[in-house]
Amino acid sequence: MISRDKILVLDFGSQYTQLIVRKIREFNVYAYVLPYNTPLSQIKKENPKGIIFSGGPSSVYGSNAPTIEKEIFNLGIPILGICYGLQLMIHLLGGKVEKSPKREFGRASLEIKIFNLFMEGIPERINVWMSHSDKVISLADGFTRLASSDNTEFAVIYNEKLKLFGLQFHPEVHHTEFGKKILENFSVGICKCDKTWEPRNFIKRIIQEVREKAEGKNVVCALSGGVDSTVAAVLVHEAIGDKLTCIHIDNGLMRKNESKDVVKFFRKNLHLRVKFVDASRKFLDRLKNVVHPEEKRRIIGNAFIEVIEEEVKKIENVSYLVQGTLYPDVIESVSVKGPSAVIKTHHNVGGLPEKMNLKLIEPLRELFKDEVRIIGKQLNIPEDFLNRHPFPGPGLGVRIIDEITEERLNILRDADEIFVNELRAWNLYNSVWQAFCVLLPVKSVGVMGDERTYENTIVLRAVTSTDGMTADWAQLNPEFLKQVSNKIVNEVKGVNRVVYDITSKPPATIEWE
Repeated sequence: MISRDKILVLDFGSQYTQLIVRKIREFNVYAYVLPYNTPLSQIKKENPKGIIFSGGPSSVYGSNAPTIEKEIFNLGIPILGICYGLQLMIHLLGGKVEKSPKREFGRASLEIKIFNLFMEGIPERINVWMSHSDKVISLADGFTRLASSDNTEFAVIYNEKLKLFGLQFHPEVHHTEFGKKILENFSVGICKCDKTWEPRNFIKRIIQEVREKAEGKNVVCALSGGVDSTVAAVLVHEAIGDKLTCIHIDNGLMRKNESKDVVKFFRKNLHLRVKFVDASRKFLDRLKNVVHPEEKRRIIGNAFIEVIEEEVKKIENVSYLVQGTLYPDVIESVSVKGPSAVIKTHHNVGGLPEKMNLKLIEPLRELFKDEVRIIGKQLNIPEDFLNRHPFPGPGLGVRIIDEITEERLNILRDADEIFVNELRAWNLYNSVWQAFCVLLPVKSVGVMGDERTYENTIVLRAVTSTDGMTADWAQLNPEFLKQVSNKIVNEVKGVNRVVYDITSKPPATIEWE
């Protein structure tokens, strides 16, 4: 593990679990996630300085509710329960949890009754974010109430003897005032974690691990052209040099001139050995008549593996495939962290076919996007490249909300190029996390000149975010949006309407599919 001092987050199914980790890392304490049903013996081996029980969608009194061994409360390790985690703690230790006559979702006013180390530096009244339909009716022995809301008497609790703490609200979401401070009070003030986690310290360890793992054998890297795979490739290249061969596949779903530009950049600026493969026909043929987004992702993922497999056969003594998988990719793709819902499939997560006889190297698997950018800067990757917006593995395939055709791809590429170029021209590109166009399967009536038109609709999507786990729609200048709309309608044949997406994540995802 990266740091001697660490906070273990046990996941009970909350969609916010990764935000807990992210907030804790922001004050330089290392935090990570394991499933709620991780054996107690393994938790002891992990030797965390503190444990957090996440929230979750279940009721603690339900027949199939996720639970944990009561012995965990006797380890002497401080434990913080959040929402479901608080209720589970009380339920297991003899208190009572029932369905609340009044559910509490959204903003609530919290009044602190007792101040201690856990509530240090917090004002007497703050706004917090609630999301629960059950609540604690009576506390277990040894617990004390620290704070209440209008609807929840036991909104903050603690047990001094057992070092147990509970919050009925979510400190990890930005809607909760002083939420990060509360998590810091727990992690640093109570658990005594040193603030030693820094992404740049990660580089030396990963280089050494990759060098030992590869053992002089050849390694290939699936290099998409995005920030994640590029930083992963440069890290591995630092470890094994020309034993690394990068493979860039044009799947026919790239942005305008994307493959040509990124291959040139890799060779000239990063001095990587790159093999370019134009497999666009294979991908597009298989995507004919396919509409469902998960089916698109499955087809693109399978074709990607096939092409990589074909190219690997041409290189001797290959044992590993490098991928730029990030922590949020893992969480959104597979339920590695407990009963959390699968949001969508990422084609670079979940292993490889056995017949490839390759193992994965995923050097960024435990990092968030902004941490990857910090590492990239330390590796001297140009900042302009590191600040590129994220681009999904399936590319434009999940930005066309219907069957993928050459005509639709060309329309979307041209519109997207106008949007991104205008963001740069107005100095707005770096102020948003991600911006792109989506082509809808919707045609509408318009008038161009003196003629009636019946053409396509383009959606502009731009969001602000820290790590992509949550995002707000970007409130772009109306004059800017007006100019982009005019340019797209005037310059992209086949489009007569442009709309702007003003939905945040959650409830939506950043991408449309």
